[in-house]
Amino acid sequence: MRLIRVAIVGIGNCASSLVQGIDFYKSNNSTSGLIREIVGGYAVSDIQFVLGIDVDDRKVGKELSEAIFVQPNNTTVFQSEVTSNGATVIRGPVLDGVAEHMTKAGDRGFMLPDAEIPVSKDEIVAALREERADVLVNFLPVGSQEATEFYMECALEAGCAVVNSIPVFIASDEKWEARFKAKGLPIVGDDIKAQVGATIVHRALSSLFAARGATIERAYQLNTGGNTDFMNMLDRDRLSHKKESKTMAVQAALATRLADENILIGPSEYVAWQKDNKVCFLRVEGTQWGDVPMNLELRLSVEDSPNAAACVVDAIRFCKQALDRGESGALTLPSAYYCKHPPEQIPEDVANSLLDQYQTSLPEAAE
Repeated sequence: MRLIRVAIVGIGNCASSLVQGIDFYKSNNSTSGLIREIVGGYAVSDIQFVLGIDVDDRKVGKELSEAIFVQPNNTTVFQSEVTSNGATVIRGPVLDGVAEHMTKAGDRGFMLPDAEIPVSKDEIVAALREERADVLVNFLPVGSQEATEFYMECALEAGCAVVNSIPVFIASDEKWEARFKAKGLPIVGDDIKAQVGATIVHRALSSLFAARGATIERAYQLNTGGNTDFMNMLDRDRLSHKKESKTMAVQAALATRLADENILIGPSEYVAWQKDNKVCFLRVEGTQWGDVPMNLELRLSVEDSPNAAACVVDAIRFCKQALDRGESGALTLPSAYYCKHPPEQIPEDVANSLLDQYQTSLPEAAE
């Protein structure tokens, strides 16, 4: 089987963890930390990065293996020397991909050219075609609606499958999904879940309460972090889809939907010294037998970007499996299991079991 050729837009912390991880698993005889060792016949080692796209002057023009360690990236370095395969980072258009305050944040923000250098769709499409990219991974900052739509247009024209890791709704939007289906291209999205993160833990606890007959009446999930994602989200205008995505993911796991005033899910504050560490403060209030009150409080501390990479690596391989099978449009089961805002919400245990059947079924029998 040939390699899965992957392009990444947005060479931030998530890209760094993903690229480091592929090299780590190629270099070490280990399966620790993998959700699935094999997907569609592909191992993690079958992924090859062929192109990076970014707007930061410190990264553009560098090899991808070098750019992933450039500021403002600050995630954990667990594979300090990444093997170079010649993949380079090219410049993309800024559009709405960088919040204004991010350009004034010194070495913690983005370093843009003095005057934006025009980059056309034709240039990006040509680069994707030249590198024969099978899958495009979207790691743009939260709130990048225009930029994400630009790259979706590029993927459609270049013939790339897509993993939409951010909360701009593409796979879960009927019009966009129909366009991918019409082009014969698969997409997994939207808004990647973490391997063991705030949303997946909140969903699991919500399901537990329902399974044990306890009623949830109020809940909140507050998160702090010090990476550029949290800095970017200081602009609250960029948060609408993020909050909707995270809230709907939790609401979908509840036995009874909570009124809007009784649930708060979303980022709380940027704490620079936390770097890529994300801390979640979660509280669930409810009643048990005899309407007796109860509550649960949990604190979760996790490195944010490796948490996402563990899911993205599977989503990439499910996209390639779909390409091999001739499947197109939003991939229902991978999207439900790996994303917060999929076209269809499915409980994790159900989606996981169905995924095992899906990847071993014959193409004509796959849903």
